[in-house]
This record gives sequence, C-alpha cells and structure tokens, in this order.
Amino acid sequence: MAVDTELPAGCEILLLEDDAILRRRLAAHLRGQGAELTEAGSIAEARRLLAELRFDFALIDLQLPDGESLELLRTGAFSENTGVVVMTAFGGVKKAVEAMRLGAGDYLTKPFEPEELPLAFLRCRDKRGGARRDELRASEHSTGSGDELFFGESLGEVRAQLELILTTERRLEHGLPPLLIEGETGTGKSLLARWVHRQGPRRARPFITLNCAALPENLAESELFGHERGAFTDAKTARIGLFEAADHGTLFLDEIGALAPVIQAKVLTAIEDRTIRRLGATKEIRIDVRLIAATNRALLDLVEEKGFREDLYHRLHLLHVVLPPLRERGRDIPALARHLLERIARRHRLKGASISTAGEARLSAQRWPGNARELAHELEREIIFNHQTHLDFARLGEPTASVPGGWRDLKWRLPAEGFSLEAVITDLVDEALRETNHNLSAAARRLGVTREFLRYRLNGGKPRE
Repeated sequence: MAVDTELPAGCEILLLEDDAILRRRLAAHLRGQGAELTEAGSIAEARRLLAELRFDFALIDLQLPDGESLELLRTGAFSENTGVVVMTAFGGVKKAVEAMRLGAGDYLTKPFEPEELPLAFLRCRDKRGGARRDELRASEHSTGSGDELFFGESLGEVRAQLELILTTERRLEHGLPPLLIEGETGTGKSLLARWVHRQGPRRARPFITLNCAALPENLAESELFGHERGAFTDAKTARIGLFEAADHGTLFLDEIGALAPVIQAKVLTAIEDRTIRRLGATKEIRIDVRLIAATNRALLDLVEEKGFREDLYHRLHLLHVVLPPLRERGRDIPALARHLLERIARRHRLKGASISTAGEARLSAQRWPGNARELAHELEREIIFNHQTHLDFARLGEPTASVPGGWRDLKWRLPAEGFSLEAVITDLVDEALRETNHNLSAAARRLGVTREFLRYRLNGGKPRE
C-alpha cells in the first residue's frame, strides 16, 4: 500500500521556533504544502496560542529563550488531537526521547530537510490513531482465526457475489464503495464484514467496529467523529472519533438503522465528501475510510417508515449482500455445528468432542430463530450440562418432518368437502411475518412473492391507499 507523503489539505500547524531565518524557511515550505500556519517565537506566546486555537500539528524547538518547550508537554498545553513533532539539535536525542515519553509523536534532529516534515506529521497521526485503536481492542471481545466466516453449500451465491466484489476492489486502493450486509440477528454479519476486510486491499490496516444499537444517541456524534476539549460538559480532553481511527482502513457500523437521522446525515457526508468535523471544531478533516454497514432489518422498510434517510440508503445499497437465516441453510447445519464445536471445545479444553448422527439430525430439524448464535449456545450448553464429548442433543427430541394435524401433516389429503385456500395463504403469511419480526422484505423473500403482494394481503385484499 502506498504511503501518503503530503500533509492533509488545510491542516493547521503551530510552528514554535526562535530562529527567525529557520522559522521563515520552514513556514514557507509548509504553506507551500497547503498548511495553515501560525508562528511563535517563545513558550509564552505558544501557550497563549494553544489556549485560544486548535491545531492539528505542532512543530516545536526544544530550546527557547524563555525555557524548554518540554514544559508545554508536561503541563498538558497541547490538545490530545494535536500531533507534536520536536526539533532538537545534534546530541539532544535524550531530550527528544523524554518528549516522546511526554506525548510527542516524533522528532527531527537539526539540520534536516523540510521535505522530511510531512512524513513526521503523518507518523504523529498514525500514532494518535493507533492509541484509539488500542483502546478499542482492549474493550472489544477478541476474535481469533477460528471466527472466519463459514461458507456452506447454501451460501454459494453469496460467496460468488463477494468474490466478484473483491476481485474488483483488489485493483483499487482508494475510494472503496460502502458495503451493506442485511440479515437476521445471529446470521454472521460481523464475521462477514471482518472476512471482507481481511480479503481486501486494506487487510493490513485497522478494522474498527461499532454496534450502533448499543450506543446512546447523545454519544453517537462524539464516538463517530470525535470531539475537541470543552465541546460539551464532560469533554475534559480531546478525543479522535472512529472515522479517524479507521483512516485508510475499514469502519464497520453494525445495526446502522439504529442511528438517529441527524447522525445519518453526517455519515452520508463522510462517505460522499470523505471529510468529517469533530464536535466543537470549526474545520473539516479529510479521511479515507472504507465503510461496511449491517442491519437486521431491511433498510428499505425503515426508509418507508421515515426511520432512515433515503439518500443514505441508496448510497449504501450500491454493494448489497443478504445473509439467509440458518433455517434456510438446512444442509449446512451439520458442518456448521462441527465448525462451531471445534472452537467451543478448544475454549473449554475438551478433546475429542463430536456430534452423533442422531444429534446432527436433531440439530437440522430445529428452526433456530437465533441463527448461528443460538446454535453455538446450544452446543456449549450440551457440553457444559451433559458432561460428554459425543453429543446427541436428546433434549431436543426426535426430528419430525411436519407438524401433526392440519394441512402441514405429511399424511394430510385434500378433503372431499373441500377446504379454504385463503386460510392456508393467511397462515403462511402470518408465519413468515412472525419468523422475520414483521420485516416485509424478508417475509416476501421467504414466500417468494413481492412486497406489494404482502401489503395487499395485510390490507384485507384491497389495494393500498
């Protein structure tokens, strides 16, 4: 992957240097790079500017007429969003190391060429984003290589669709379009997002994930876009957001439909303009983030209910994948169960765990409304409570081909006196709606009909007003 060697356009830099000739030379070069520059010749002047203004970067000399600029680092004069590069004379490496310990992102030993500055600033940016990513990793449940998405026979169409997408994307480095993944809870949307990231051109860059449904609405803007110190009551320090932390990588927004419309508008701007603005800031920051979004409800339904912005929906829907529920992947269930059991047994340090033929049949006969997540919980429950390694899932009962009684029974035959076809259709529609949590699009796909047909049925067989 190519490395940027230019400063972000319009970035604001504080230059602290008492040597007027050197300061003019550095200032001319940085302005030529498109930076907005503010100059200072003393610590006192720099402290005043830092109290009044916000800077993306600071380039500071260590020795100034009124003391050492390390004092600015010690007293927290710099915002956490400001990347600091220290300039030191030959032999001053010890002081530069101390500056790094106090929070500086990089240092340059004089004399140096001005062309070295952009890389130094960009190393600061990466260090800042790395700290935020480390914070996210510490709070996120770790997933090992065993979490690779399992592709069974029934997901062949999805796999082919993804391979086509990835083949195109591998030729690209910048401007990857967003990807939308739809599917019920527990179908593996987050695993699929991680798999796509690992297969794509940004696999060596960060993968940042956020569950939008678990994020309080009043924190969403700050979490996604960051904030400056003092932007709101509890903002005692500055903080970068997840879009910045994922720069040049992937940001996965799970349950994106839970975001408030005002935040959806800002996400749309980030996608289309590739810029964000931190809360409390006055300037925009350029980003290069590949967005993957997921939802357990059809976004088109949310659009029609005025719960999701139509313009954002169309932007996300450019690349679209639907993961089918586990009950539609019957022939994959035994292999998927063995795949999950291997991971669970390893976690419990249990050797030789296996599933009997009868156990596989019982698992395949279940509806699994919780999908793969529910299947994994059932496997773990069987291991923990039955204290055995050869699992047969006897508590699930014998598999049955159909529900006894009525037209669903395999022994049922058309009665001579006739029966109500309307009642059967209504029964099927009701079941599809129950199993999809009244998601019209998903229910229509399950029944093989159009959304308009379902609306017609729900409206009592009358055309929709």
